[in-house]
Amino acid sequence: MALSAKLQMRQSQSLVMTPQLLQSIRLLQYSNVELAAYVDGEMERNPLLAAGTAEASGRPAAEMDTPADSPVPLQPREEAAAGTQITGSENDNAAFESGFAGREDAGDRPERAAPIARGEGRIAASDHDFSVEDLAERRPSLNAHALSEVRDAVSDGPARKIGEAMVEHLDESGYLRLSCDQLAIDLGVTVAEVEAVLTAIQSEATPAGLFARGLAECLAIQLRRRNRFDPVIAAVIDNLDLLARRDFAALRRLTGEDESGLMDILAEIRGLDPKPGHAFDHEGFESIVPDVLVTEAPNGGWQVELNPDALPRVLVDNNYLRTVRSGGLSDDDRAFIGECQQSANWLVRALDQRAKTIVKVASEIVRRQDGFLTHGIGGLKPMTLMAVAEAIGMHESTVSRVTATKFIATPRGTFEMRFFFTVAIASANGGDAHSAESVKHRIKLLIDAESQGKVMSDDDIAAILKKEGIDLARRTVAKYREALGIPSSIQRRREMNARRLAS
Repeated sequence: MALSAKLQMRQSQSLVMTPQLLQSIRLLQYSNVELAAYVDGEMERNPLLAAGTAEASGRPAAEMDTPADSPVPLQPREEAAAGTQITGSENDNAAFESGFAGREDAGDRPERAAPIARGEGRIAASDHDFSVEDLAERRPSLNAHALSEVRDAVSDGPARKIGEAMVEHLDESGYLRLSCDQLAIDLGVTVAEVEAVLTAIQSEATPAGLFARGLAECLAIQLRRRNRFDPVIAAVIDNLDLLARRDFAALRRLTGEDESGLMDILAEIRGLDPKPGHAFDHEGFESIVPDVLVTEAPNGGWQVELNPDALPRVLVDNNYLRTVRSGGLSDDDRAFIGECQQSANWLVRALDQRAKTIVKVASEIVRRQDGFLTHGIGGLKPMTLMAVAEAIGMHESTVSRVTATKFIATPRGTFEMRFFFTVAIASANGGDAHSAESVKHRIKLLIDAESQGKVMSDDDIAAILKKEGIDLARRTVAKYREALGIPSSIQRRREMNARRLAS
């Protein structure tokens, strides 16, 4: 077979993901905490980037400037072009197609006050002035309290080291979430030594139940401190699942107690603390900072604005750039400054585009969920990512990235953007579809309205919903009920009987 060389022309299309495009996609998906960390890192690496306020950069305001080819970064709601007013009508698409113009009355609105840190806001007349907050003593952390309890319960030496190692494995409830076998392997000691130290700490530590390895052991420790851990209560503690289901018939067979005695035991167990670790401060918790603020507009609609506290503001310091370029620079230095300028301009544009995209998606969500904002969860409408993407002219994956780890503060509370996307449930009479969340809320209201002797089964709830125009199968009702953490009708009936006997 002869081999020969030939030239052929082919035409094809391919999507090339540049590094900047990939980073823009990541920026869109970042939460406000991740975005702030990324921007801080870029400002450390790039000398041309500065904070969006003159005070933050330490330079006069006249020296801070943005490049001519980059848009102005979004500012707080009085300065920015980030607000858009949504009335809930079908013609509000122009609200975000006009370039996100700010409100006409923005200049008359008072400036949003910055969050006040602990100790700020004092009268500056004297160095000895202080606020009432400074007199309040913070609760000790669980870690610090547990270490002090170990030092009081265990003497110095290897036992102290074992106890301090246990402290590192306490969860928020104060439970020890590592087995004695694994702890012994990690520390290179015997299991008997670990169990001896654990027993000593459990018998002395306060509050009672700290260092327990589970709920049953936590309750047992507290009952021993009260000298109430007899064989009957021990049998009940060993069968907490029966107690949770209010299966008193099975408990009577196991313990030999009558129903009145079981009610006394139940009342005593209810008086115990199942999570002793919750009495202490826990480090590492952060409050949710909403990305979008939704407020009532003067004309009765809804005002959609970016939260300035969640939006990093970055400027390119052109004055510093001119100063650097006016000096003698080598070719390598000029190349480095050029790369920094290009990177800084790109970051400013990327942040601006990210903010506009978030507002665009949030505006469509608010327009579609006007019923929820007005009437509550009962007015929540079914909505999908595809429907929002088609309405605003974006790809579904873009909407998915925007709604990930983003939060909206509304008059009804602060919710994750994904909360508003629910599946549709067909109407029984051919009307508008119902949102799954609103149906769950209706099921909860029906169960909350139950009374003694009138506990509804899943079939009963499905029949009531069908009369209200919600076509839902019994197994779907059971699935939604379990998702809400509501027990079955049998368990609810037992709970009502227990309350009646206890009263």
